[in-house]
Amino acid sequence: MKEPLVLGIESSCDETGVGIVRGTRLLANTVSSSMDEHVRFGGVIPEIASRAHLDAIVPTLTEALDTAGVTLEEVDALAVTSGPGLAGALMVGVCAAKALAVATDKPLYAINHLVAHVGVGLLDGGVYGGALPEDLGALLVSGGHTEILRVRNIASDVELLGSTIDDAAGEAYDKVARLLGLGYPGGPAIDRLAKEGDPRAFRFPRGLTQPKYMGSAEVPGPHRYDWSFSGLKTAVARCVEQHEAAGKPVPVADIAASFQEAVVDVVTSKAILACREHGLRNLLLGGGVAANSRLRDLTAERCAAAGISLAVPPFSLCTDNGAMVAALAARVIMDGRSPSELSFAPDSSLPVTTVSA
Repeated sequence: MKEPLVLGIESSCDETGVGIVRGTRLLANTVSSSMDEHVRFGGVIPEIASRAHLDAIVPTLTEALDTAGVTLEEVDALAVTSGPGLAGALMVGVCAAKALAVATDKPLYAINHLVAHVGVGLLDGGVYGGALPEDLGALLVSGGHTEILRVRNIASDVELLGSTIDDAAGEAYDKVARLLGLGYPGGPAIDRLAKEGDPRAFRFPRGLTQPKYMGSAEVPGPHRYDWSFSGLKTAVARCVEQHEAAGKPVPVADIAASFQEAVVDVVTSKAILACREHGLRNLLLGGGVAANSRLRDLTAERCAAAGISLAVPPFSLCTDNGAMVAALAARVIMDGRSPSELSFAPDSSLPVTTVSA
């Protein structure tokens, strides 16, 4: 079977992405972000993101085609993120993809956003050079998601091992940054400031880490691989309030460093635990928060100690993009899966077990 030329569309949050791949070869990865429009609100406003997608989708599509040097007529298949994500934002991408599919008479594949983050590992010149290894786990850390996945077959067999039960790690960063007066987006600001602070200045809580016992024997709890950041955010807020109430300067750098250490400590420790207990010898770190320097360093350190091979895609492929959607769709096509019916709807809570609708 020849390698399919696939155009992928991503619009799950605040990035409008169009990517084009031929099999495992990346031809174009064009992204238009509306982040600047959300800064004054301290977070993504779904309605603003949706309107930004409407404005950006055609120019982004045109730029991607020009970059790849192909036309829509030459494309073999179309793909689009169908979930999870913001409902209105997803709808813009899905409607655009359906319109293109009808206009060009091309097959369309509805793709899972989270599994697509792992799909970047399929690209030539990337972390795995065109083929994913066996015994693969994926740690996805972003503004909307924090998950650990087990990937047996990326086109058909992906299992969710653990996830956050409240905020995602990136969302916690944004909220703590607002408490500290650092603005939006919070991740890069806290990462920079943390380098000036003491990560041991405050011992902030690590949620869902206390072992469960039956008698004297430790037993696996229901949230063994899950995360919770609500208690951590509250602890940071109380720390700031106590300093302000006492009329003392808030030690922003120390709080930022201690908060970041709490996040990356619990995220990496649970990911390694899941890999060890499920025999996963390879781990891919993805999502926008994968750009965080401390998360990268501690994940690498703990993977090395556990004998786990770590792969981290280039930053341009960690954040939301259309290339990852196209890459996963190309693999789905080469595995012989049928295209999606045009009646599919965007699903803001699409489970990872549904790779392609």
